[in-house]
Amino acid sequence: MSLYAIGDLHLHYQSQLKAPGQLRGRVWKDHEEKFRKYCEKTVTDGDTLVLVGDHSWGRNLQECEKDLQYICSLPGRKILTRGNHDMFWDVKKTAQLNALYRPQLTFLQDSYESYRDYALVGTKGFTFEGPFYLDGRGRITGWDEEAEEHAKKLVERELARLRTSFELAKGDGYRKFIMFLHYPPTNIMERTSGFTDMAEEYGAEQVIYAHCHGESRFYDSVHGEYRGVRYSLVSGDYLRWKPFRVLD
Repeated sequence: MSLYAIGDLHLHYQSQLKAPGQLRGRVWKDHEEKFRKYCEKTVTDGDTLVLVGDHSWGRNLQECEKDLQYICSLPGRKILTRGNHDMFWDVKKTAQLNALYRPQLTFLQDSYESYRDYALVGTKGFTFEGPFYLDGRGRITGWDEEAEEHAKKLVERELARLRTSFELAKGDGYRKFIMFLHYPPTNIMERTSGFTDMAEEYGAEQVIYAHCHGESRFYDSVHGEYRGVRYSLVSGDYLRWKPFRVLD
Protein backbone atom coordinates (compact mmCIF):
# COMPACT_ATOMS: atom_id res chain seq x y z
CA MET A 1 0.00 0.00 0.00
CA SER A 2 1.50 3.36 -1.08
CA LEU A 3 0.53 7.03 -1.11
CA TYR A 4 0.92 8.96 -4.38
CA ALA A 5 0.24 12.54 -5.46
CA ILE A 6 0.01 14.66 -8.58
CA GLY A 7 -1.63 17.96 -9.48
CA ASP A 8 -2.80 20.04 -12.41
CA LEU A 9 -4.41 17.49 -14.69
CA HIS A 10 -6.40 20.33 -16.30
CA LEU A 11 -8.82 17.91 -17.95
CA HIS A 12 -11.14 19.30 -20.61
CA TYR A 13 -13.25 16.52 -22.07
CA GLN A 14 -16.25 18.88 -22.16
CA SER A 15 -15.00 22.41 -21.49
CA GLN A 16 -14.26 24.64 -24.49
CA LEU A 17 -11.96 27.00 -22.55
CA LYS A 18 -8.54 27.40 -24.15
CA ALA A 19 -5.49 26.58 -22.08
CA PRO A 20 -2.87 29.30 -21.56
CA GLY A 21 0.57 29.02 -23.13
CA GLN A 22 2.26 27.20 -20.25
CA LEU A 23 -0.24 24.34 -20.66
CA ARG A 24 0.72 23.67 -24.25
CA GLY A 25 3.65 21.96 -25.89
CA ARG A 26 4.94 18.41 -26.23
CA VAL A 27 4.59 17.51 -22.55
CA TRP A 28 0.84 18.29 -22.71
CA LYS A 29 0.13 16.33 -25.90
CA ASP A 30 -2.25 13.46 -25.02
CA HIS A 31 -1.32 13.95 -21.37
CA GLU A 32 -4.52 12.28 -20.19
CA GLU A 33 -3.53 8.97 -21.78
CA LYS A 34 0.08 9.28 -20.62
CA PHE A 35 -1.09 9.76 -17.05
CA ARG A 36 -3.59 6.91 -17.25
CA LYS A 37 -0.89 4.51 -18.48
CA TYR A 38 1.54 5.53 -15.73
CA CYS A 39 -1.20 5.11 -13.13
CA GLU A 40 -2.09 1.66 -14.39
CA LYS A 41 1.58 0.65 -14.21
CA THR A 42 2.22 2.16 -10.78
CA VAL A 43 -0.91 2.63 -8.67
CA THR A 44 -2.79 -0.40 -7.38
CA ASP A 45 -6.33 -0.60 -6.05
CA GLY A 46 -4.90 -0.72 -2.53
CA ASP A 47 -3.00 2.56 -2.96
CA THR A 48 -4.11 6.15 -2.32
CA LEU A 49 -3.74 8.89 -4.94
CA VAL A 50 -4.09 12.54 -3.89
CA LEU A 51 -4.91 14.93 -6.75
CA VAL A 52 -3.70 18.37 -5.70
CA GLY A 53 -6.04 20.76 -7.52
CA ASP A 54 -6.82 22.07 -11.01
CA HIS A 55 -8.65 18.93 -12.01
CA SER A 56 -10.86 20.37 -14.74
CA TRP A 57 -11.41 23.40 -16.97
CA GLY A 58 -15.16 22.95 -16.55
CA ARG A 59 -16.99 26.05 -15.37
CA ASN A 60 -19.61 24.04 -13.49
CA LEU A 61 -20.28 20.47 -12.42
CA GLN A 62 -22.10 19.64 -15.64
CA GLU A 63 -19.00 20.58 -17.67
CA CYS A 64 -16.84 18.41 -15.39
CA GLU A 65 -18.78 15.17 -15.49
CA LYS A 66 -16.51 13.40 -17.98
CA ASP A 67 -13.39 14.76 -16.32
CA LEU A 68 -14.48 13.44 -12.94
CA GLN A 69 -15.46 10.10 -14.46
CA TYR A 70 -11.94 9.89 -15.91
CA ILE A 71 -10.56 10.37 -12.39
CA CYS A 72 -13.02 7.81 -11.02
CA SER A 73 -11.70 5.26 -13.52
CA LEU A 74 -8.10 5.53 -12.28
CA PRO A 75 -6.85 2.84 -9.92
CA GLY A 76 -6.67 3.35 -6.17
CA ARG A 77 -8.46 5.47 -3.62
CA LYS A 78 -8.69 9.06 -4.93
CA ILE A 79 -8.61 12.15 -2.72
CA LEU A 80 -9.05 15.60 -4.34
CA THR A 81 -8.09 19.03 -3.05
CA ARG A 82 -9.12 22.36 -4.62
CA GLY A 83 -7.16 24.33 -7.19
CA ASN A 84 -7.57 27.89 -8.44
CA HIS A 85 -9.19 26.68 -11.69
CA ASP A 86 -11.70 24.32 -10.08
CA MET A 87 -14.72 26.53 -10.66
CA PHE A 88 -17.09 23.57 -10.24
CA TRP A 89 -16.14 23.26 -6.57
CA ASP A 90 -17.83 25.67 -4.18
CA VAL A 91 -16.30 25.16 -0.72
CA LYS A 92 -19.73 25.46 0.89
CA LYS A 93 -20.98 22.57 -1.27
CA THR A 94 -18.14 20.13 -0.57
CA ALA A 95 -20.51 17.83 1.33
CA GLN A 96 -22.75 17.64 -1.75
CA LEU A 97 -19.80 16.65 -3.95
CA ASN A 98 -18.87 13.92 -1.50
CA ALA A 99 -22.45 12.70 -1.42
CA LEU A 100 -22.43 12.45 -5.21
CA TYR A 101 -19.06 10.75 -5.71
CA ARG A 102 -18.18 8.73 -2.63
CA PRO A 103 -16.75 6.12 -2.37
CA GLN A 104 -15.08 6.65 -5.76
CA LEU A 105 -13.79 10.14 -4.92
CA THR A 106 -13.24 12.09 -1.71
CA PHE A 107 -13.25 15.90 -1.89
CA LEU A 108 -11.04 17.13 0.95
CA GLN A 109 -11.86 20.51 2.52
CA ASP A 110 -11.91 21.67 6.16
CA SER A 111 -11.32 18.08 7.23
CA TYR A 112 -8.73 15.32 6.94
CA GLU A 113 -8.36 11.82 5.60
CA SER A 114 -6.41 8.95 7.16
CA TYR A 115 -3.55 7.05 5.60
CA ARG A 116 -2.15 4.42 7.99
CA ASP A 117 -1.16 6.43 11.08
CA TYR A 118 -0.97 9.73 9.16
CA ALA A 119 -3.59 12.45 8.80
CA LEU A 120 -3.73 13.93 5.30
CA VAL A 121 -4.68 17.61 5.54
CA GLY A 122 -5.03 20.08 2.71
CA THR A 123 -6.46 23.22 1.24
CA LYS A 124 -6.05 25.30 -1.92
CA GLY A 125 -3.61 27.72 -0.32
CA PHE A 126 -2.60 31.01 -1.89
CA THR A 127 0.49 33.11 -2.53
CA PHE A 128 1.13 36.53 -4.02
CA GLU A 129 2.27 36.11 -7.63
CA GLY A 130 2.61 39.72 -8.71
CA PRO A 131 2.49 41.69 -10.85
CA PHE A 132 6.21 42.23 -10.20
CA TYR A 133 8.18 45.04 -11.82
CA LEU A 134 11.60 44.09 -13.19
CA ASP A 135 14.69 45.96 -14.29
CA GLY A 136 16.65 45.23 -17.46
CA ARG A 137 18.43 42.33 -15.76
CA GLY A 138 15.22 40.68 -14.62
CA ARG A 139 15.62 41.71 -10.98
CA ILE A 140 12.51 42.62 -8.99
CA THR A 141 12.35 46.36 -8.31
CA GLY A 142 8.77 46.58 -7.07
CA TRP A 143 5.32 45.04 -7.17
CA ASP A 144 1.62 45.82 -7.13
CA GLU A 145 1.04 46.63 -3.46
CA GLU A 146 -2.75 46.66 -3.76
CA ALA A 147 -2.71 43.17 -5.22
CA GLU A 148 -0.36 42.09 -2.44
CA GLU A 149 -2.80 43.33 0.23
CA HIS A 150 -5.64 41.40 -1.39
CA ALA A 151 -3.43 38.30 -1.51
CA LYS A 152 -2.74 38.59 2.23
CA LYS A 153 -6.47 38.30 2.95
CA LEU A 154 -6.75 35.16 0.82
CA VAL A 155 -3.69 33.67 2.51
CA GLU A 156 -5.25 34.24 5.94
CA ARG A 157 -8.49 32.59 4.84
CA GLU A 158 -6.64 29.53 3.56
CA LEU A 159 -4.49 29.32 6.69
CA ALA A 160 -7.65 29.30 8.81
CA ARG A 161 -9.06 26.45 6.73
CA LEU A 162 -5.83 24.51 7.02
CA ARG A 163 -5.69 24.99 10.78
CA THR A 164 -9.25 23.63 11.04
CA SER A 165 -8.06 20.44 9.32
CA PHE A 166 -5.00 20.08 11.53
CA GLU A 167 -7.00 20.64 14.71
CA LEU A 168 -9.67 18.10 13.74
CA ALA A 169 -7.00 15.48 13.08
CA LYS A 170 -5.09 16.38 16.23
CA GLY A 171 -8.30 16.17 18.26
CA ASP A 172 -8.81 12.64 16.94
CA GLY A 173 -5.37 11.64 18.17
CA TYR A 174 -3.23 12.01 15.05
CA ARG A 175 0.35 13.16 15.53
CA LYS A 176 1.79 12.47 12.06
CA PHE A 177 0.76 14.73 9.16
CA ILE A 178 1.21 15.14 5.42
CA MET A 179 0.10 18.57 4.18
CA PHE A 180 -1.25 19.19 0.66
CA LEU A 181 -1.57 22.58 -1.07
CA HIS A 182 -2.41 23.55 -4.61
CA TYR A 183 -0.47 26.82 -4.57
CA PRO A 184 3.21 26.70 -3.60
CA PRO A 185 3.87 27.39 0.09
CA THR A 186 6.05 30.44 -0.69
CA ASN A 187 6.39 32.89 -3.56
CA ILE A 188 9.61 33.93 -5.29
CA MET A 189 10.29 36.66 -2.69
CA GLU A 190 9.76 34.51 0.40
CA ARG A 191 11.92 32.11 2.38
CA THR A 192 9.11 31.28 4.79
CA SER A 193 5.35 31.92 4.96
CA GLY A 194 2.31 31.22 7.07
CA PHE A 195 2.11 27.83 5.35
CA THR A 196 5.70 26.81 6.12
CA ASP A 197 5.21 28.08 9.70
CA MET A 198 2.07 25.96 10.09
CA ALA A 199 3.78 22.88 8.69
CA GLU A 200 6.50 23.31 11.32
CA GLU A 201 4.03 24.11 14.10
CA TYR A 202 2.14 20.84 13.64
CA GLY A 203 5.20 18.78 12.74
CA ALA A 204 4.11 17.91 9.21
CA GLU A 205 6.66 15.55 7.69
CA GLN A 206 5.99 16.61 4.10
CA VAL A 207 4.33 19.44 2.18
CA ILE A 208 3.12 18.52 -1.30
CA TYR A 209 2.16 21.30 -3.73
CA ALA A 210 1.47 22.00 -7.41
CA HIS A 211 0.46 25.02 -9.58
CA CYS A 212 3.95 25.83 -10.95
CA HIS A 213 3.87 25.16 -14.70
CA GLY A 214 6.62 25.32 -17.31
CA GLU A 215 10.35 24.99 -16.68
CA SER A 216 10.68 28.69 -15.84
CA ARG A 217 8.27 28.24 -12.90
CA PHE A 218 9.31 24.88 -11.50
CA TYR A 219 11.64 26.39 -8.90
CA ASP A 220 9.51 29.32 -7.75
CA SER A 221 9.18 27.76 -4.29
CA VAL A 222 10.79 25.37 -1.83
CA HIS A 223 12.19 22.00 -2.96
CA GLY A 224 13.59 19.28 -0.73
CA GLU A 225 14.34 19.34 2.98
CA TYR A 226 13.90 22.71 4.67
CA ARG A 227 13.72 23.36 8.41
CA GLY A 228 12.77 19.77 9.12
CA VAL A 229 10.01 19.48 6.49
CA ARG A 230 10.30 17.90 3.05
CA TYR A 231 8.74 19.95 0.20
CA SER A 232 7.82 18.41 -3.16
CA LEU A 233 6.38 19.91 -6.34
CA VAL A 234 3.94 17.52 -8.04
CA SER A 235 2.62 19.50 -11.02
CA GLY A 236 1.81 17.02 -13.76
CA ASP A 237 4.10 18.57 -16.36
CA TYR A 238 6.97 18.71 -13.83
CA LEU A 239 6.52 14.98 -13.13
CA ARG A 240 6.02 14.18 -16.82
CA TRP A 241 2.72 12.58 -15.69
CA LYS A 242 4.30 9.94 -13.43
CA PRO A 243 2.57 9.85 -10.02
CA PHE A 244 4.88 10.97 -7.20
CA ARG A 245 5.36 8.44 -4.43
CA VAL A 246 4.85 10.28 -1.13
CA LEU A 247 5.01 7.27 1.20
CA ASP A 248 5.49 3.53 0.73
